[in-house]
Amino acid sequence: MSNIHLIDIEDPLVDSMGKDLQSLWPLSTECVIYKVPKRLRRVKESAYTPKVVSIGPLHHGGHQGLRAMEEHKLRYLRDFIDRTGESLKFFVDLVRKNEAKLRGCYAETIDQFSVDEFVKMILVDAAFIIEVLLKSSTPKLQDKNDRIFKKPWLIQDIWTDMLLLENQLPFFIIEDLFKKYGKEVLSENLTLIRLTEYFFKFRMELPGIEDRWEEFSSGDFKIKHFVDLLRHVQLKPVKEHQMIKLKKLTMPGVTELHEAGVRFQVSRSENLFDIKFDKMKGILEIPSFIFSAETEITIRNSLAFEQCYYSENYINDYVILMNRLVETRKDIELLVKEGIVENRFNNTREGSNFLNKLADGAILDEDNFYFASLSKALNAYYKTRWHKRKTNLRQKYSKTPWAVIWIVAAIFLSILIIIQTVCSVIQSVKGN
Repeated sequence: MSNIHLIDIEDPLVDSMGKDLQSLWPLSTECVIYKVPKRLRRVKESAYTPKVVSIGPLHHGGHQGLRAMEEHKLRYLRDFIDRTGESLKFFVDLVRKNEAKLRGCYAETIDQFSVDEFVKMILVDAAFIIEVLLKSSTPKLQDKNDRIFKKPWLIQDIWTDMLLLENQLPFFIIEDLFKKYGKEVLSENLTLIRLTEYFFKFRMELPGIEDRWEEFSSGDFKIKHFVDLLRHVQLKPVKEHQMIKLKKLTMPGVTELHEAGVRFQVSRSENLFDIKFDKMKGILEIPSFIFSAETEITIRNSLAFEQCYYSENYINDYVILMNRLVETRKDIELLVKEGIVENRFNNTREGSNFLNKLADGAILDEDNFYFASLSKALNAYYKTRWHKRKTNLRQKYSKTPWAVIWIVAAIFLSILIIIQTVCSVIQSVKGN
């Protein structure tokens, strides 16, 4: 604290307030794990709340469904220690020396846990995560009575719980513990990033993320936690992308654009952000996307972390754009027909509701909207009357083969009439 005198024994209020000010913890620059903002959580509580396993302090000791997993975590800690050949004390000391740094990684004040309680929780959870990743990639390490990978097969719920922002551990402590595995444990020199890739990418419903993992194996990118890693895997903004100020976001939906003559194609690019509109050809290219419960959890938690930590709103802007494009069942049906969207919900209504609600709580920054130029181009195309007239003519006269024949015949006849008229004019001029 500064040298300002905060304590005044002659004034009880000043004395009390002074002690409160002196007891404030300095804000940590390591803070990377947050509570999901209420405006996002209220839309769908279940998308941010763990079902079977708590990781870290924010949900530790929560509902009964989470407590049942604590014994399995201890079993995995025992497996971890046996595999490393180190002592339990070695790992307790390793976590204990990082206790202050670990606490600083959470936006919420973690003062309900004593030092020993906090260290135990972090060690147990970190070892559990490492063993889950290892056993997932190496089935021979799974015990025949394992409750997670065997009966009752809880891994499906566990992996989605590991996607939640409030259910994270700082990545550095997982890395520190993972380093204690010997080469005899890690076949083919598996790294932590490789194990993470294997665990998540085959379960995530996000096409086109395979090549992105290579960038994180180099070690140049400092990973905060799993949600941070998966957010970066999802996005790859175009570096030369031109930002313009967004005047308004009243954009026509997919069906309206289709009626105005816009054609939709699956983009060859698997980068979600590589959405392109060719205004000369009237073609909108969109990378393929899967609508599913898993996609929703991934996107929602990536969006929540982005809003809490990053100044760039890439995921946020993508969600807003797709929400504007897909507003009705017809919009989804058209994108499904074109192969752009794979809807794994029960029906198109659930699919459209999924995307509409996904944008609830998203924040539109008019000065920094990633898809502003795309929105402007689509609006301009839609408002051009000729495009709608051309589409109406095409739809009206191309419904039957006879209609096409009549159109061709009419054009041919018109050409003949023009030629005849020109010839008559020429003969008349020569006659004079």
